Amino acid sequence: PTRHNYLRPLDILAEAVPPDGAASGISVTRVQGALGLQLSAAAPHAVSFPASRIFVRCDLFPEEFSIVVTLKPPSLPPKKNEYLFSVVAEGPDALLLGLRYSPTRLHFLFLREDAAGAWQTRVSFRSPALMDSQWHTLVLAVSEDSFSLTMDCGVPMDITADVPFPATLSMQGARFFIGSRRRTKGLFTGLVRQLVLLPGSDATAQLCPCRNADIVLSIPPVLQGLTGRPADNEVLKYPYETNMKVTLGPQPPCTKVEDAHFWFDAGRKGLYLCVGSEWVSVLAAKEKLDYVEEYQSLHTNSETLGLEVFVIPEAGLFLATANRKTTSAVYKWMDGKFSSYQNIPTQQAQSWRHFTIGRKVFLAVANFDPNEKGQEFSVIYKWSQRKLRFTPYQRVPTHSARDWEAFEVAGEHFLAVANHREGDNHNIDSVIYKWNPSTRLFEPNQTIATCGAYDWEFFTVGPYSFLVVANAFNGTSTKVQSHLYVWLLGSFQLFQSFLTFGAADWEVFRIGDRIFLAVANSHSYDVEMQVQNDSYVINSVIYELNVSAQMFVKFQEITTCSALDWEFFSVGEDYFLVVANSFDGNTFLVNSIIYRWQGYEGFVAVHSLPTFGCRDWEAFRTAAGSYLVYSSAKEPLSRVLRLRTG
Repeated sequence: PTRHNYLRPLDILAEAVPPDGAASGISVTRVQGALGLQLSAAAPHAVSFPASRIFVRCDLFPEEFSIVVTLKPPSLPPKKNEYLFSVVAEGPDALLLGLRYSPTRLHFLFLREDAAGAWQTRVSFRSPALMDSQWHTLVLAVSEDSFSLTMDCGVPMDITADVPFPATLSMQGARFFIGSRRRTKGLFTGLVRQLVLLPGSDATAQLCPCRNADIVLSIPPVLQGLTGRPADNEVLKYPYETNMKVTLGPQPPCTKVEDAHFWFDAGRKGLYLCVGSEWVSVLAAKEKLDYVEEYQSLHTNSETLGLEVFVIPEAGLFLATANRKTTSAVYKWMDGKFSSYQNIPTQQAQSWRHFTIGRKVFLAVANFDPNEKGQEFSVIYKWSQRKLRFTPYQRVPTHSARDWEAFEVAGEHFLAVANHREGDNHNIDSVIYKWNPSTRLFEPNQTIATCGAYDWEFFTVGPYSFLVVANAFNGTSTKVQSHLYVWLLGSFQLFQSFLTFGAADWEVFRIGDRIFLAVANSHSYDVEMQVQNDSYVINSVIYELNVSAQMFVKFQEITTCSALDWEFFSVGEDYFLVVANSFDGNTFLVNSIIYRWQGYEGFVAVHSLPTFGCRDWEAFRTAAGSYLVYSSAKEPLSRVLRLRTG
């Protein structure tokens, strides 16, 4: 067992800066959409803390570790150096550890001792791009004599040094200084957002599932609870001062001195008034996501290509898994977890769709393969109130079906199937079926030409009904148009086209009165060009409906790793998107990312989730709380995650 057996990120910046940021000379500044701390006006001792505060169980610095720093450096004159942080021995003023930079280099310094004495060692990396007035995230990973620097999830710079990092660097009596080396010379004059020590591992694995992800391991509370305002917006500045006392940060005492004073809990957005000796809630703290914890490992019949969570009144909450081999399953939520309920024979099932017509409950499976007799069809099952099981109801001829979408237009019920290919031909029709109340069967109503169709998504805007298809492949290229159709005069007609790259999923969602449409792009491939590994690391796109232009316009691009699914969910007043990243060109072991809606900044990455061949995400709620479940297309294991809320 390692001596640092609690290998959690240690937020050095948060240790040095009070939760409310109320230290003299420290200010919070927003630049290019990100909040950072300006430390240069503070005295070096004001932004420091004893090393014993984080080295509680053992006073030796870890042998293997990563340092993650997000900064916006100033432009420095030649030969000028500034310290990002240092660890200094209190007595002899010896520099035990430090990180400083110049216009062209980043220097990692450490003290090395042996029988011949002690000396300072410097490992230097070239960093020509640091002075471009942009935010950068650096990950320095140290292991014995190996030193690696990764900037903005790019290609690591590796150095093997003659002098290894010491195994027994004592922190006894030492002190951390942020933005200095305990003296005024070399003060850091830029902005810093993140400074984290991760013992025992290389942090790039956590931060860089694929390039250009928002790279946050931990940031201080003072940079979390602020929405920020444009600095030049004069309307937002108060023309008067107020004498109302409001305390920020951790809960202060409530005594006679604080009577009639307010305390604002920025983390939970709660406002309290000190009355007598108690804090009384004035503005209730809203439920807030503190991210996720693993809740249940669900062993499935085989790899799972799709999930569907649904409720049957008086019967309960269910999960249907579309499994690759010949049996798929329905699970029921019992005693706080999913338990096996019913097995259903399928042919490399891709997805399930639950829907109701009146009091009738249906579940349709999209079968990709023909059966043992060579017949290709997908099946609609109906819930039997007597047997409390799903029973076969209608077979529908399909061609390598990927997805069903159920919807209602003007009181009539429809089912659209995404036919992926027939033999080797991807350019085939997908079909929209309409429920016939007389025959009580779904009958073909309209065919739509698709190419390698993967997904249908239905939504309404006011009186209008829309249906969008994710086209993935035309036989030679994944660079194809995906189409949005609008219901006019009894059929769907083309409304708008989007250039997509192996589109695997559309997700529609609303925030206030705004309507968004997100596409998961999975692969950039063309027969005429050689496939490169990074053709899986591409941008997925979020579009927003511009009502006056009567079209969806590009709102935000997010770099994803062969994205196969988007899932939108909310917690309290916060909105989130989680992406199923499945493959980065080298491995299926990639992080899927939760993004949080941050207004004019759009969606910002806030949490990484290690996933393996991730295929589908579903969000659901029970009386006990909120959950996410994801399926793996590469192992017979799906995982239920519980959303931690504060």
